[in-house]
Amino acid sequence: MSDWRDIVAVAAGVRFTVGLRADGTVAALGLNWYDQCDVSGWRGIVAVAAGDAHTVGLKADGTVAAVGDNWDGRCNVSGWRDIVAVAAGDHHTVGLKADGTVVAVGDNEYGQCDVSGWRGIVAVAAGDDHTADLKTDGIAMAGTPNTIAAGTFHTVGLKADGTVVAVGWN
Repeated sequence: MSDWRDIVAVAAGVRFTVGLRADGTVAALGLNWYDQCDVSGWRGIVAVAAGDAHTVGLKADGTVAAVGDNWDGRCNVSGWRDIVAVAAGDHHTVGLKADGTVVAVGDNEYGQCDVSGWRGIVAVAAGDDHTADLKTDGIAMAGTPNTIAAGTFHTVGLKADGTVVAVGWN
C-alpha cells in the first residue's frame, strides 16, 4: 500500500478496495480475477464505486469509466454523459445525471436497472439486487434521509437530525 497516499475517497468491492487520490488518479488492491483493479491509467477521476467484481470511476467531465467483470453489461457506461454521481451494485452500475434523472446498466433480474422514469433524484446507492434513490423532497426508500447507502440486502439513510433509518433483511 505504499502508493496509497493522498487518498480522498475509498470504495469497497467484494474482496478488493479502491482509493481515489487528490490528484484524480486511482489505486486498487485485492482480488483481481476480472481486472477490476486495473485502474492505474485512470486520470481526472472525481468519484469511485466498487461492486462485486467491477470498479467504476466518475470523470471530471461527467463521463464514466468501468473495468472488471462485464458478463452482464455492468461496465457498459462508455456512452454516459452529464453524470454527477455513480454507484456500483453487485451486478449493475447506476449513474445520476445532472438533470436529476438516473441511468443503469447490468443485470436487471430484480428490476434494479428500471430507473428510466426516476426524476428529481439527488443521490443514488446500489446494493446486491436493488437501487435506492434520494429525491429532492427528501423522500427515499426509508424515511426522509439526507444521505443513503446500500448494502447487499439492505438500505440505510442518515436523516438531518442524526438518526438513521433502514429497510431490508433484518
